[in-house]
Amino acid sequence: MPKILIIAGDATEDLEFFYPYQRLLEEGYEVRVAAPSRKKLRFVVHDFVEGYDTFVEREGHSWPSDLALSEVDPAAYAAVVIPGGRGPEYLRNDPDFRRVITHFFDAGKPVAHICHAAIALAPLGLLKGRRTAAWNACAPDVEMGGGTFVDASAVVDGNIVSARAWNDHPDWMRAFMRVLRKEAPVESAEG
Repeated sequence: MPKILIIAGDATEDLEFFYPYQRLLEEGYEVRVAAPSRKKLRFVVHDFVEGYDTFVEREGHSWPSDLALSEVDPAAYAAVVIPGGRGPEYLRNDPDFRRVITHFFDAGKPVAHICHAAIALAPLGLLKGRRTAAWNACAPDVEMGGGTFVDASAVVDGNIVSARAWNDHPDWMRAFMRVLRKEAPVESAEG
């Protein structure tokens, strides 16, 4: 069965981690979680409260990482998922994150990213010449990174599938599953 990597860190958006994690398992993929170190990650929940100009942040669930980014051999994985939240703000500074994520883009492997994940990709030049969705406040980051910001629930650019935020999950994962089924299909046990 193909292996899918999810890259997360502390303050990753809870829903943007768990929804793809569980959806990929349901589809039959082996899912591994990589973080800057092997540890129990602490996620956050972003919600919308009337009267706030932005979202509010609350403590979310915890989940262990399977391996440190320094231990990741990206060639062993068929695809990667990068959830949003504040985690990407720190991941982008990690040299092993840069090494791992660049492999997926250079190899043309499927990549799913959502919300603030774009701020970890844009400074690396990985969005240059690409159409991508992200949280609307990240539009300047996408554009400064040479990408074209698209305000949509699922944007497919080759093997890259992006979305704005957790409320886009159904469209985002539906589009990503179409890419995965083509590029890294799971063989049916029913034969």
